[in-house]
Amino acid sequence: MIPRTLPFRLTFSINGLTMASDTIGTLNYFVAPLDGSLPYRNRFNADSTMEKPARNWTQEPHDMQIEDVRGKEELYKLDNAGFQYGREAAKHTSFLNDDEIQREYYPEGIDLIKRVTGATSIVIFDHHIRRHCPGEPGDNPQKLQPISSIHVDQTTASSIARVHTHLPPTEAPSLLRRRFQLINLWRPISHAAVDWPVALCDFRSVDFEKDLVPVALIYADRESETFAVKYNPNHQWKYMKAMTPEEFVLIKCYDSIQDGSVARLTPHTGFQDPNTPEGTPLRESVELRALVFYD
Repeated sequence: MIPRTLPFRLTFSINGLTMASDTIGTLNYFVAPLDGSLPYRNRFNADSTMEKPARNWTQEPHDMQIEDVRGKEELYKLDNAGFQYGREAAKHTSFLNDDEIQREYYPEGIDLIKRVTGATSIVIFDHHIRRHCPGEPGDNPQKLQPISSIHVDQTTASSIARVHTHLPPTEAPSLLRRRFQLINLWRPISHAAVDWPVALCDFRSVDFEKDLVPVALIYADRESETFAVKYNPNHQWKYMKAMTPEEFVLIKCYDSIQDGSVARLTPHTGFQDPNTPEGTPLRESVELRALVFYD
């Protein structure tokens, strides 16, 4: 359990700096294509002759209150809110080499997710390292930036497709008959994530049928699908101020239990906190993306 810090709506100090707690963030919501076509986004497509634009939909910014849950993070669990904070330092700390990350950090992540969720098997299928570098384009796969649009990584269709893609064909059918989830394990690298923190929308404030819109992701060799999110003034946004590398958050992107008894997912986004002090170290973070199976 993460130790309690100062109470809600007070200020606290990080490295000698006085930090505000709750904040107002400008969050970017989905606006559908004007022509009524199905929304899509081209991702890292190497075919320069492709005539489609990068995407056929737009965004609208909304200023939203974002509550700092530090000190009361135990109220938010994967099954009620769709996300869950915890504290456990990683043994792997460099995050500079993909092979080393897979060899050293993946097993750590599998063990951590198993212990937190009670799952019986975990398959990590990829990871993302994001280092905020102002002026860099956000779609460069070698220099990923914090994502500034509200999204959920997977839809139902793409979640099922992930199982078929990453598990042997002899195993996938039986695994799909059991409860499974897609969960991201996110943590800062090197220093506290004061710059461009992650905001999470409590699933209990989401209208699943009205707020979420499937968006096709078009790659050079395949297609996938993600959820974009339409504006809803009832959305309840949360974050943890100044998360350190010793802290993590599990972010649910899919759950095969869909009877209303548990949270199905969590819309999330990076955002620029207007209270960030000048000179704050730029955000660095790592996220593992995992298929999570239960007996």
